[in-house]
Amino acid sequence: MNKKLIFSIIVTGLVFTTACKNETKTSDKADLFIDSLIKKMTLEEKAGQLSLYTSYWDVTGPVMNTDYLQAIRDGKCGNIFNAHSVEYNTSLQKVAVEESRLGIPLLFGYDVIHGYKTIFPIPLAEACSWDLELMKKSAELAAREATASGVNWSYAPMVDISRDPRWGRVSEGNGEDPFLGSLIAKARVEGYQGTDLSKPYTLAACIKHFAAYGAPVAGRDYNTVDMSEITLYQDYLSPYKAGIEAGAVSVMASFNELFGVPATASKYLMTDILREEWGFGGFVVSDYAGIEQLINHGIAADRKHAGELSFNAGVDMDMQSGIYANDLPTLVTEGKISMEEIDNAVKSVLKVKYQLGLFDDPYLYLDEEREKEVIRSPEIVEHALLSAKKSVVLLKN
Repeated sequence: MNKKLIFSIIVTGLVFTTACKNETKTSDKADLFIDSLIKKMTLEEKAGQLSLYTSYWDVTGPVMNTDYLQAIRDGKCGNIFNAHSVEYNTSLQKVAVEESRLGIPLLFGYDVIHGYKTIFPIPLAEACSWDLELMKKSAELAAREATASGVNWSYAPMVDISRDPRWGRVSEGNGEDPFLGSLIAKARVEGYQGTDLSKPYTLAACIKHFAAYGAPVAGRDYNTVDMSEITLYQDYLSPYKAGIEAGAVSVMASFNELFGVPATASKYLMTDILREEWGFGGFVVSDYAGIEQLINHGIAADRKHAGELSFNAGVDMDMQSGIYANDLPTLVTEGKISMEEIDNAVKSVLKVKYQLGLFDDPYLYLDEEREKEVIRSPEIVEHALLSAKKSVVLLKN
């Protein structure tokens, strides 16, 4: 065998071994830090890390509900939706880090679907280009712009396969083909998250909506999905799996019912497939007030029961319902939810915050000079125009 080739193989092996060891050390360090933090947390604080509340915007700018602000201060809210701009998010992060007992930083989530301030063509239009590098770059630049404005978690990519044009959210997805949809899911996750989530220009991605949200009966949103298990696996699941295999750290549960069970309460989807079959190690968040809406579906007697069903199915975080913050401690006391599962869910959320570098620097994404420099920068605007040109040309043809 050629000596140069032998040397190359040895060096490659050493580099690979070193990389694996470094990865293990980093993982061990994260686990030790997070496990130590969890031991210090009260049950109410743990429930807070599994709760997400919404910020609102008025004509005068951002507005935060005073009860939610107090919840952050009390450690009963660890995540905020719809908060953006450096000045505003800094004020909220200061409350979490400097005024709460344990100083755990907030996740700031937002729907960065096709650009942030600079708007790119809708995902369906970009999908028509079949240009995966273009779409990956769109996600990368959208992440750069959003993170410059204080966002660190995006509710994207939306990878639902849809074949009924009556469904109102077709535009947000990548069309009807699971093969193309899987390639795009991978490209967008890699664009949002890059190779290192701790960099201040990368976003935590969230694969949505799990699962089969794009196939409701009669195209009616939130409606029943009626399909065989073969159809589910063959035509609908692969883009979600591709996004997870690409490294997406979070997944959003869908609103629809599947096999007679709302997805938000489906152990089959959230545990059997997502975690046990696919090995997903991130966290699952409900869609907006999705846990509370289990009452509307008719399977939950009340809010506390809805929380029990959702959490035991495998949904880690409650968006906006307030059920986890209010009822998880009681459900643990009553023995309906185990403390071990609570700790596992909290760990999955804290792990993402750790990966984002928030424990090293809670203000990593909060730099006013960077915000001024990046928002609508020439590079981002130029790419948006290129994407529009490619998408329009393909649509015309």
